[in-house]
Amino acid sequence: MTDIDAIVADLTLPEKASLTSGASFWYTKPVERAGIPAIMLTDGPHGLRKQAEGGDHLGLGSSVPATCFPPAVGLGSSWDTDLVRRVGEALGTETAIENVGVLLGPGVNIKRSPLCGRNFEYLSEDPILAGVLGAAYVDGVQSKGVGTSLKHFAANNQEDDRMRASSDVDPRPLREIYLRAFQRVVEDAQPWTVMCSYNRINGVYASEDPWLLTQVLRDEWGFEGLVVSDWGAVNERVAALAAGLDLEMPSSNGRTDAEIVAAVAAGRLGEDAVDRAAVRVIDLVRKVEAGAGRIAGPLDVDAHHALAREAAGRSMVLLRNEGDLLPLATDASIAVIGAFAAKPRYQGAGSSMINPTRLDVALDEIRALADGEVTFSEGFSTGLDVSEQESARLRDEAVAAASGASVAVLFLGLPARLESEGYDRDDIDLPVDQLALVDAVLAVQPNTVVVLSNGGVVALPFADRVPAILEGWLLGQAGGGATADVLFGVVNPSGKLTETIPLRLADTPAYLDFPGEFSHVRYGEGLFVGYRWYDARGLDVAFPFGHGLSYTTFAYRDAAASVTAHGDIEVRVTVTNTGAVRGREVVQVYTSLPGSIVQRPVRELKAFASVALGAGESREVVLTVRRTDLAYWDVRIDRWVVEGGSYAVAVAASSRDVRATQEVEVAGDAVRVPLSRSSSIGEVMADPVAGPMVQAAFASMASSLGDVSSIMPEGVSMEKMMQSFPIGRVTMMAGDSVTPEMIDGLIATANGAASA
Repeated sequence: MTDIDAIVADLTLPEKASLTSGASFWYTKPVERAGIPAIMLTDGPHGLRKQAEGGDHLGLGSSVPATCFPPAVGLGSSWDTDLVRRVGEALGTETAIENVGVLLGPGVNIKRSPLCGRNFEYLSEDPILAGVLGAAYVDGVQSKGVGTSLKHFAANNQEDDRMRASSDVDPRPLREIYLRAFQRVVEDAQPWTVMCSYNRINGVYASEDPWLLTQVLRDEWGFEGLVVSDWGAVNERVAALAAGLDLEMPSSNGRTDAEIVAAVAAGRLGEDAVDRAAVRVIDLVRKVEAGAGRIAGPLDVDAHHALAREAAGRSMVLLRNEGDLLPLATDASIAVIGAFAAKPRYQGAGSSMINPTRLDVALDEIRALADGEVTFSEGFSTGLDVSEQESARLRDEAVAAASGASVAVLFLGLPARLESEGYDRDDIDLPVDQLALVDAVLAVQPNTVVVLSNGGVVALPFADRVPAILEGWLLGQAGGGATADVLFGVVNPSGKLTETIPLRLADTPAYLDFPGEFSHVRYGEGLFVGYRWYDARGLDVAFPFGHGLSYTTFAYRDAAASVTAHGDIEVRVTVTNTGAVRGREVVQVYTSLPGSIVQRPVRELKAFASVALGAGESREVVLTVRRTDLAYWDVRIDRWVVEGGSYAVAVAASSRDVRATQEVEVAGDAVRVPLSRSSSIGEVMADPVAGPMVQAAFASMASSLGDVSSIMPEGVSMEKMMQSFPIGRVTMMAGDSVTPEMIDGLIATANGAASA
């Protein structure tokens, strides 16, 4: 018996039940006589949102000042695990200084649709990328003696009806797309907690799903921590506890504690379930206690702001740069246009809203770096009910400024009201007054740069007319300075898209199945999420997954791939900076298996690496594709299977910019599905034992039937016609020559030989 087991054994049932729900909005309950203190859990993920008094989960109340790092939509675009880990360490430091035990993040839900209002809080449309970066975040935060909460588990991909909607997902996409990032983080980083989501999955609330919370999370993945509810996610507390939900947040004022006690007394709930949850809560408290006091304040505000600026600069994606318009010359005359240049949009709305320690303004930072004249025009209003006359006035002022400058820099984006936690977007369009502004400025100023501020993908109908486009996402408190750094070349952009930018909403994978109806959302696109969809259908896109330019160029050579002793694929490639300035490239590895027995995407990301290179420098980059990441979920036997065969391993600069491809032979896992009367003739013929026996029987049947070719249309294959015919129904055609007993004997012989 462990020390924690002994403590639990000494607690009364009401005391144990009390540990499994919150004392208030942010605190757990103490049991003072047993030496169990309360601990605080509070919002992240890109900063600490510690509310001084009271509590809410919508970002309404004030919170202590904290560094607002780039939200996941930005930070993920760095594709850099080291940078993400360093940001995690900084977040852990701030969390520890404020005596908070658990920071609620990261979010690794997949960006199924660009309409999801909370996409700014998630990392990618790809599960490998989200999982690897999520694990780096967890490692960084927890290295400072505080916990994380991996969220929102699982298949929580929209805000509309999020408290009730059922994500109806088939087994393969559920495992291969929507759970895979969570699995990667759990197995690689062991977050102290996992947060269950609000929604239902295939009809069952995540908070009370034993398959999800116990069988998958603990039994299969080996999760060792505590499962906490999202705030208000518990539908039925007794069922949730039995399923594996350990801590309900926030407080229910004792109501659900009493329900647990009553359920045990009535025999509807075993007390061992309460014990398990109490052990996990106390274990979390002990971890928090062990980390307490390791880091003392005060916070080095300047150092963390500098890291936020570095991270923001690395988060920007240079989508287009025709004629090398960027970087700007410092002595250029610049017309800065757009409301976001003076009033930055730097984070999303809702529970993740941070009270920043300071806030850089792009206009001020541009002026600080520029030697030439810098003018500013608002260009458009982000407010509601703006008259056409006012819009025209703002646009005319901007056009006048642009025509008198050597370059125009337009700051465009989505007003905060258009994307937020709690509701989804209606479209992916920029506001019409901003699109009109682009047209008007381009008419007088061909040297135009667009800088975007948005938490989710936006359509870019001007992409082929604007020479330079910087996707700035939401960049946190230092985004203004980072934007100036990139515009003037102080920082060479190196971000890559973690999600595809489509030409139009109607092209997107979930277009016909989002946001569902009557609280059910059918994930009809299956495996084909994000770039998997566009590539499979051969659709043109504005900018592909993994795309991102630099102020330098990179060449790839000597690509090679081989299978290691552990079954992984080791990929080597030499990358050379062929330009005149230092830069950073993200090398991406995709795999495919031509002729696979199961449906697969054209190619799938399996590994990546961010490498910094000086001008003219070359370096060999080594990447590892894990064997486990090659596996698909076999619905016949409910487990992961690596299919054997010749895999195409593509080394690429984006999902559509493949620089080299190698073929690698991978040994497959042994898979045998037991034969039954429902097995097709084709499946039986492929069996090493049953196949020859059936072949002989069919030959005998064919000779008794005589030559049937004269009555079959030319080219029609009887063998192909019979491939999918169930073996158990052969008796209806064979008469007395094949009996059910003979078929059962054949099946038993084959299955017996396979199990011997």
